[in-house]
Amino acid sequence: MATYKSIRYNTPLSNGSSQVLLQKITASSDSTISFTSGIDSTYKEYLFIYVNLHPSADNKTFLFNVSADGGSNYNVTKTTTHFRAIHGEGGSPATVNYNTSDDIAQGTGFQNLYGGSGADNDQAICGEFHLFNPSDTTFVKHFYGVSQGAHSDNYSINNFVNGYANTTSAINAIQFKFASDNIDTGTISMYGIN
Repeated sequence: MATYKSIRYNTPLSNGSSQVLLQKITASSDSTISFTSGIDSTYKEYLFIYVNLHPSADNKTFLFNVSADGGSNYNVTKTTTHFRAIHGEGGSPATVNYNTSDDIAQGTGFQNLYGGSGADNDQAICGEFHLFNPSDTTFVKHFYGVSQGAHSDNYSINNFVNGYANTTSAINAIQFKFASDNIDTGTISMYGIN
């Protein structure tokens, strides 16, 4: 008899596709989490789900970058946009804003997925990141990410990032990290989407 545990990662999606778990990495005071294998022409979409990522210090920014050389360098040129919704535990602030300071305009640096993560025992961030057709050698590589977390100032923040890696080279590695801090705990799982 099939159990939820045995079938949960091969569940058909609404478009008839399925997601296949390729790798899961559990953080334990790691400076980075990198996926340097398995991103190839097998799938047209790769999904990264991060759960309860927790920095070891307050007010840290969670970042990503991609590589076209198997992870030797994470410096692919990107153009991105970034906006967020904020709501404080006390009801204020309650805003939605576009963050020009978190955009990248044809830059090679790491992109902000979530800014200001809290390090209290009850604070963490969760989210997902989608990378489309990374092995294509004709077009740029599109991506988007959505993160929800507990900010160090006791806000609930929902961050939205999207853009493209401006290269026709195949993308074959990705790295996640907190700026100037370790990933104390949490998991990141990589799925291939059929």
